[in-house]
Amino acid sequence: MRYGVVILPEARWTESRERWRRADQLGFDHAWTYDHLAWRSLRDGPWMAAVPTLCAAALSTGRLRLGLLVASPNFRHPVAFAKELVTLDDLCDGRLTVGIGAGGTGWDASVLGAEPWSPTERADRFAEFVELLDLLLREPAGASFRGRFYAADDARNLPGCRQQPRLPFAVAATGARGMALAATYGQAWVTIGDPRRRLEGEAAMAVVRRQMSLVDDACAAIGRDPTSIDRLVVTGPNLAQGLDSPEAFVDLAGRYDEIGVSDLIVHWPRAAEPYAGDLARFEAAIEAVVVSHPPPVTPDPGEPPRSRRTDR
Repeated sequence: MRYGVVILPEARWTESRERWRRADQLGFDHAWTYDHLAWRSLRDGPWMAAVPTLCAAALSTGRLRLGLLVASPNFRHPVAFAKELVTLDDLCDGRLTVGIGAGGTGWDASVLGAEPWSPTERADRFAEFVELLDLLLREPAGASFRGRFYAADDARNLPGCRQQPRLPFAVAATGARGMALAATYGQAWVTIGDPRRRLEGEAAMAVVRRQMSLVDDACAAIGRDPTSIDRLVVTGPNLAQGLDSPEAFVDLAGRYDEIGVSDLIVHWPRAAEPYAGDLARFEAAIEAVVVSHPPPVTPDPGEPPRSRRTDR
């Protein structure tokens, strides 16, 4: 199993830099930050942009994979976002993974002044967003696209991603449509468990196990080997982190490993909720299971699926 950590983008870089460097030293395989304009109870406090934060992290670390968890169509357009991702993948020398999700109905959904989308429109936009982003990153010399929500006219992203044929996607999904997107475009699938409630123990394992069976089904439906997609479990929002002691974390990691989870992600401890915790206790728990080693080799995403390209 691999281990990751989410570091909230809430501190000035003079303070945040040491957290990213320490995550590298502790032997985490990957480190992530949330991609929001404002987030939950922390809306009125400091909150930095995700992409510049990862740019700084890329230049301050040398081993960690880095990632957004997760980008969404709420305030991003695939054309501009693809340009940022190509640049970021270059800065971190091919250590980037982009997490992508449909987004929620919070501040990010209304901050641009529009009415929040219906669940159906959100799902439709997400599908088109992922399809176009995949096309833009695979065809950096020029890609055109006409969809219902997004378009691109000979968009250039040269020199392209460091990682070929493009940087990996980690697709967040709990429903059938999202699972299908993960199976089609994702090198990894991401879950926070049941988005409606917080679970612990066997109840948490049961939810993740059931969701992973849906991932298997989605892969089978398109003829993909289910073992070729990584399964990332993000603890903290809805799943217990098990960071109270080294013994508790070893037990939790072992349970997830047994059901086939490939990557377990925790949150860097904060002085107050959410994710309040003691740094020394956190490090002791992590050191009980994490050993320093190179980042995993990303599987070849394979041939790009057919996209709606315009004739030029």
